Amino acid sequence: MRRSEFLRAVDTEFQARATSLVNDLGLTALRGRTAVEALADGTPPREIWLALCAEMDVPADRRYGVGRQEPRKR
Repeated sequence: MRRSEFLRAVDTEFQARATSLVNDLGLTALRGRTAVEALADGTPPREIWLALCAEMDVPADRRYGVGRQEPRKR
């Protein structure tokens, strides 16, 4: 998962709360760091996404494969 895919996935899943969650929510799995802090520390976006999903009780079927853009048509 790339950073852009992470941000797209967060926006899609959490909509209006997305910015607040990545900036303010301390994630247990990331030793209390926020998503923004973890990104700045070099934590892989996929690890942050899964930690955020666990913290917010996102169902497993909505955790994988999100954030990807549809392939361009030729």
